[in-house]
Amino acid sequence: MFNKLLLPLVLILLGLVFWWSPNFKDIAAGVAILLFGMLSLENGFKSLTEGPLQKLLSMMTNRYYKSFLFGVFSTAILQSSSLISVIAISFLSAGMVQLSQAVAIIFGANVGTTATAWLVASLGLKIKISALAMPILVFGTLLAFQKNKSLKGIGNVLVGLGFIFLGIHFMKLGFDAYKDAVDITQYSMDGVAGLLVYTGLGMLATMILQSSSATMAIILTALAAGQVSYANALALAIGANIGTTITAIIGSIASNAAGKRLAGAHLVFNVITGLIALIFINQFAQLVNYIAVQMNIADTNYTIKLAIFHTLFNLVGVIVMFPFINLLVRFMEKVIKDEKADVLEPKYLSMAAIAFPQSAMSALMKETKFLFDNVFEIVSHGLGLHRREILRKKYGKLNLKPIPRVDIDASYYRNVKTIYGKILEYATLAQEKHANANYINNIDNIKQANRYFVNVVKDIKDLQSNVLKYTNSSNEFIKTEYNELRMRIGKVLRQVIKSQKFEVSDENADKSLKERANHHIEKRKNKLEALLQLTKSGDVLFNGILDDLIRHHKITNEMASSLINDSATVASICKHLIYAAELLYLSEENLLADVPSQHELLSPEYTLN
Repeated sequence: MFNKLLLPLVLILLGLVFWWSPNFKDIAAGVAILLFGMLSLENGFKSLTEGPLQKLLSMMTNRYYKSFLFGVFSTAILQSSSLISVIAISFLSAGMVQLSQAVAIIFGANVGTTATAWLVASLGLKIKISALAMPILVFGTLLAFQKNKSLKGIGNVLVGLGFIFLGIHFMKLGFDAYKDAVDITQYSMDGVAGLLVYTGLGMLATMILQSSSATMAIILTALAAGQVSYANALALAIGANIGTTITAIIGSIASNAAGKRLAGAHLVFNVITGLIALIFINQFAQLVNYIAVQMNIADTNYTIKLAIFHTLFNLVGVIVMFPFINLLVRFMEKVIKDEKADVLEPKYLSMAAIAFPQSAMSALMKETKFLFDNVFEIVSHGLGLHRREILRKKYGKLNLKPIPRVDIDASYYRNVKTIYGKILEYATLAQEKHANANYINNIDNIKQANRYFVNVVKDIKDLQSNVLKYTNSSNEFIKTEYNELRMRIGKVLRQVIKSQKFEVSDENADKSLKERANHHIEKRKNKLEALLQLTKSGDVLFNGILDDLIRHHKITNEMASSLINDSATVASICKHLIYAAELLYLSEENLLADVPSQHELLSPEYTLN
């Protein structure tokens, strides 16, 4: 509702202001051009760095300080904290980074976004950038129309820079014209009232523009033109910093719990940072003056001093909050809980994660493992097996107590069906969005593995009634055979679980650790292959067991018929579990390695819808 009302209100307000003050058009045009430039710059860098940026993020998030530095430098280079936030939410939603690591990235992005203030204060307001903007726009436009994706990306970056410079130029013209016509500084306010009012104005401007960087550019331009006092500009900068979290909160409304927690952590961090800056604003101002003297900056060079202030209070906020990241994460997890539903919903399939090929693939892998956990519970309960029995080190005799009846249909509809459907839908969307042959083939493998898991549940449903019947039979021979079938499935489940336990995803991992991982994978492959051969040779119809039971009248004809059918069903269950494990857990490194590389992402053949 708020978003629907905001646009008409802004359009009406702009029309009234244009009518009331024709001079305002230069400022408004400058802001519009600046925002368009930032959008072009973001799109250009996104197309150039998408693949390597994701790989860099996955490598640099195993330590908080690495996550923080990633946020600082990537935001400073890309000039877009929103893009970094989107990537962080994507990886968080896909389960590739933890909430604490994503929070550290956001802390870094807050510091990195201060680079905009330095760019505008040191270059944009000191030289005649309109002279630079024109040739940059010409070269950028020529490159942007090329078919080659890398050239197109470079072109968008240049177009973005050109429009940013041109936007600053028009804002300077507008504020200079206003200086001659109207003295806005007469509306300046001192004291606590001035701090609160101008902080609120900074928040409002950022909410309307959807960019704290654009708000800072306007503040700096107005300050350079003498249209806002230095004290009020400090409050506006604090407000812009807080206001950027409001847009994050609005944007997280449709996201999952992880996205909401990250937006909440962002809000808490920026509000606390803003409060620190407001409470100690006099001390900050004195420290800025001291730094300016040490850097030989003139006392009246308010634009550079504002850039120093902007960087300083964000750094102080990080220093204060960084030791409490884990506490902040626990608080957000307590406040924003996972949604509970009668039907189990996917945990990792977020639309934020699908934006990038690597995070989309990782989300599918994690969701498939989650689906298998649910299938494991249905299979084990349906056969009267306990998880600890299946996973214990020495796998021997089964618990021969009476098997309770489990409603497999209800468990399937509650814990499997919805997730399976969402996995297929999500996988198809990922294939459409990232149209790369290897990528599409790997996702097809994930689809097939999920189909195997669903088929296993359906086979268990068919098997359950006879397992319940014959494991409680007074005929010890048929009871032994059905317990053997249970044990056979249990052994396969155990190997599938063990296959997914040893993973090395860090590219910088120790060589010996990688060798151990490879040895583990090879060992698991051999175990599964042996079980597969045992499954193929274990059919009672062909291994002689059934002949012996019938010849010596140990079981009835009805029992024999059931055993033949159920032996084939168990073979199908075991094969499907083994095939799924081979597709997923023993080739996971290959699945993720086949995600489009930097070269593929930048090639003309790779399409990103």
